[in-house]
Amino acid sequence: MHPAVTDVDALLARYDAFLLDSYGVLVDSERALPGAIAFVERLEHENKAWLVLSNDASRLTATSARRYRRLGLPIDEERILTSGDLLAPHVASRGLQGARGIVLGPDDSCELVRRAGMEVVAYDHPAPDAVFVCDDEGYPFLPAVEQVISTIIARTEAKQPVDLVLPNPDVVYPRSPGRIGITAGSVALVIEAALRLRLSSRCPAFARLGKPHRPMFDEAVARLRLDDRHRTVMLGDQIATDIAGACAFGIDSVLLGTGLTDTRAELGEGPHPTWLLHTLE
Repeated sequence: MHPAVTDVDALLARYDAFLLDSYGVLVDSERALPGAIAFVERLEHENKAWLVLSNDASRLTATSARRYRRLGLPIDEERILTSGDLLAPHVASRGLQGARGIVLGPDDSCELVRRAGMEVVAYDHPAPDAVFVCDDEGYPFLPAVEQVISTIIARTEAKQPVDLVLPNPDVVYPRSPGRIGITAGSVALVIEAALRLRLSSRCPAFARLGKPHRPMFDEAVARLRLDDRHRTVMLGDQIATDIAGACAFGIDSVLLGTGLTDTRAELGEGPHPTWLLHTLE
């Protein structure tokens, strides 16, 4: 069954708590998207519980808040949950505090890994304990990716396994109208494909932390102290991350048409949103 089209007024009347994707819902790489500023202001005015859930692991929450403010969006740090915030509990669960980690990402990504308790080392370090793929920028792309692949192979063949961590599983994101960019998920897929050619069944895989995986939604519910999931909804522009994650977690979802997915086209197989929303305007 094709999801029904809804509007902002109906959503605000139906739900008490809102989880908002960032890219494709609120912003692209250049601007606030149509209707986003007014929608956030209405959430505040109507005393809704809300949180921005972003797979972006290239910025500290303080950096993200400054960027939102610069684009006109009234979003403070406490309203932001990123996949980078999931690094500390993951590092702790793996017993990696004090260990060495290569970080493919900008300075903020390195700081997130340091705050998780690890020592950040250069991409050509010969003996890392972990590799974090946080973004597609912030390092010399081809030399770093090639070196990391070579190092993981050497360590695996020497029976010295390397933890592989992908906080942001997104493969692409909307840069601007009509343009998409690749992000950390694409980099991880390249690394995994290369590793499989050499290591076959011994090939390690990345631990994926952000949407659609459960850790992001568990943390969001804990932060907002949500009791009634039937009154909670996820707004996103990607079926594979936002919508699939919401469906698996057992909450309603809205597929927005201002990002990667054309809400006016027929949806394929797989997870379907509860609602379609062409724009926040």
